Amino acid sequence: MSIDHANLSTGISGLDKIIRGLLPGDNIVFQVPSIGDYLRFVRPYAEFACDRDQKLVYFRFASHAPLLDAGEYPGIQINTPDPSEGFEPFISSIHSTIKKNGRGGYYVFDSLSELTDKWYSDRMLGNFFMLTCPYLLDMEALAYFGILRQEHSHNALHPIHNTAQVILDVYNSEGQLYIHPLKVQQRYSSTMHMLHREDDGNYLPVTNSALNSRILSFSPFQSESGSYEDKDMWNRNFAQAHQALLHPTPDARRQEAFHTDRLLKMAVTRDERFLPLARQYFSLKDLLTIGRRIIGTGLIGGKSTGMLLARAMLQKKDPALSRCLEVHDSFFVGSDVFYTYMVINGCWWIRHQQKEIDTFLSVAEYARRVILTGQFPEDIIRKFSDMLDYFGQSPIIVRSSSLLEDNFGNAFSGKYESIFCPNQGSREKRLENLLTAIKTIYASTLSEKALQYRAHLGILDKDEQMPLLIQRVSGDLHKNYFFPAVAGVGYSYNPYVWDKEIDPESGVLRIVYGMGTRAVDRSDEDYTRVVALNAPEKRPETGMDEIRRYSQRRVDLLDLEANQLVAVEYQDMEDSVSPNEKSLLTSLERETQSRYISFTGLFRNTPFIQDMRKILRTLEEAYTYPVDVEFTLNFTAPEEYRINIVQCRPFEVRRNIDVDLDFSRAEAEKVLLASPSGTVIGRNREIRPQRIIYVSGEKYSPLTVSQKHSTARTIGRVMKNSDPSTKTILIGPGRWGTTTVFLGIPVSFSEISRADCICEVVDMGENLIPDVSLGTHFFNDLVELDILYLALYPRKEGTIFQPELLLERPNQLLSIVDDEESRELADVVHVVDTDPGKSLLAADLINQHYLLSLE
Repeated sequence: MSIDHANLSTGISGLDKIIRGLLPGDNIVFQVPSIGDYLRFVRPYAEFACDRDQKLVYFRFASHAPLLDAGEYPGIQINTPDPSEGFEPFISSIHSTIKKNGRGGYYVFDSLSELTDKWYSDRMLGNFFMLTCPYLLDMEALAYFGILRQEHSHNALHPIHNTAQVILDVYNSEGQLYIHPLKVQQRYSSTMHMLHREDDGNYLPVTNSALNSRILSFSPFQSESGSYEDKDMWNRNFAQAHQALLHPTPDARRQEAFHTDRLLKMAVTRDERFLPLARQYFSLKDLLTIGRRIIGTGLIGGKSTGMLLARAMLQKKDPALSRCLEVHDSFFVGSDVFYTYMVINGCWWIRHQQKEIDTFLSVAEYARRVILTGQFPEDIIRKFSDMLDYFGQSPIIVRSSSLLEDNFGNAFSGKYESIFCPNQGSREKRLENLLTAIKTIYASTLSEKALQYRAHLGILDKDEQMPLLIQRVSGDLHKNYFFPAVAGVGYSYNPYVWDKEIDPESGVLRIVYGMGTRAVDRSDEDYTRVVALNAPEKRPETGMDEIRRYSQRRVDLLDLEANQLVAVEYQDMEDSVSPNEKSLLTSLERETQSRYISFTGLFRNTPFIQDMRKILRTLEEAYTYPVDVEFTLNFTAPEEYRINIVQCRPFEVRRNIDVDLDFSRAEAEKVLLASPSGTVIGRNREIRPQRIIYVSGEKYSPLTVSQKHSTARTIGRVMKNSDPSTKTILIGPGRWGTTTVFLGIPVSFSEISRADCICEVVDMGENLIPDVSLGTHFFNDLVELDILYLALYPRKEGTIFQPELLLERPNQLLSIVDDEESRELADVVHVVDTDPGKSLLAADLINQHYLLSLE
């Protein structure tokens, strides 16, 4: 539809004359000293629209008096989007209204300055404008925006100035109104950008320099150097809080509570379950300290909040623990930096599509490429560079800390990237590596595993932003290697009870020598140490031969010469280990006189076990909820150490309850598998399976790498094509979810997330034993979705395994997924449907035994 230019006007002929009229798509920004001055331009504009029967749309969202009402302007459409619901819902509502109204129209927005009150950030105001202004331009609509002058920083003003078609500075000096056109796109006159004085509806150019300098001396566009940071809502709120702390008033307690609450919602969390905890354990002084370490603006995210909250809880509830805690000096990249990056690099619209379930994977790969090649604002790069100067050449790690991450109900374990930066080389190279790491983490928000995870939990439409936690890597230098003495994960509740003496309420650790990556990733055939905190020397392995055979053999560490994370055989780097670490962390095998990693000295000769029990118990009491933590330990002197809590989050575990498991009901000839002393992770339960998917170890082992990946994809398709309510048990060789195909089946968790039970069968290799998933990202996913985990040792005394009971039944594979790839694997993947009223899987956590019988 063509636009009639005669119907385009500000409603003020003198103003039309200055700017040479309005063009379709003009976004006009009025920078005003007060809302009353903005209103002087809004009313004539609205009256003209009504007189010409033009669509008039008013977005009412601020707390100031309404600019327009239906009584005075017949036919006006008033919309009330709520910015307090968050950036995404607010902008989506506005864009939806614009789209619904079609091309053309006159739009009026309330004062944009109030958006910073809701979002606590000028940067997000700039993001809003950068997304809305081009959309209105595309729709050839006119729009009025008001913004309070001298209330905002470069972070808001620069994007508005770059994006709007018309920017008008409005001044009111002693009752006299002035207009200063700062920008008028596609129009020009010799006096257009001069200061103009209002005179009975006309605007006359002010040519006197003295008057110009007097009126314009406080113009916020005098500089783009960032000298207006003190006017930013973000910095102003922190400054006011700091003053309240320095100069308490008679109502100091009320003032402190007010500033604490405001800073919490600005910078830490707006989550209703975390806010009460944050109010209880963070002081105003704590929040000011956090604020000084935030790069950009916005929330610091779930991982950062959890780490800081754990430290505050321990210091407040048990100050004595401070003696063994390592001090942190982390930095936080605010959530608004992520949004700004997405907006200025043209990624926001692409990412926005990820909220629609039918399209959320269709453009993900393209979007990730765009993100990886984007650019940061110069002011943010300067702050990154300053941070690197602070750290010097100490290794750092850049960690995801999304708003939904480490939350109650969704841990996002391993779904987003965390990247080590050894931080070696020239300043320019280190900065380049840091920026690459950050972009990689931003791109991981659109990874298939993250999107599938969000879709599975029904949170694909939630506002997900990606703040970052940048930490100094905890550790020490050993020649060219940098790593901590001990790293691992700890749980305040132990869902893996392999002996009757183990108390689940005492907690459990999974620890390694070196970097903690080996404790959370299942990447090779190596092992870790699982420690029940009430019985640290009671091991799942039996006998010295098993203990030695299944001890950790490789160490993850940062090789500072190679400038990368590497895995090194312990025997190859033993000469770089101090005598103290050797005595506490390793044991001597008498026959060979070689040492192996055991941690026995640490448990026997230091208070480490007692400290970790106390830490986990204190955090669970503070949360009133089970927790899991990631931690490191470094020695400061012989038998003296510091524990660094690098992560803490709610642990989504269902505590065990008594269930009557009647193992006697099964007839021996109908038992598919049973173990009197296997491995059970999860609560006691009975499952009536409707479908069993079995992968034969004998058939799987000789497959090529490509065929093994095809096996995983075939299983994923079977799960996808099955009714979500179908009770399904997966049985197969080695480690499920491994990234190394010779260790097991490389399924992604999203492919098998609807399973009710996963059973790992040890029959891929003579010396292979499942390293229980406890503490890995894979394990966290199992626990979060209440999937039972079993490990079956066919050669162990008392174990029953009769796969022929499955193999003699019809294979339903090709009736579920009849494609070429599946047909080639029909003798590897065997799918059996069972009568749920007769088949039974019974599992007993406390006694660590289970049985699966068929009808």
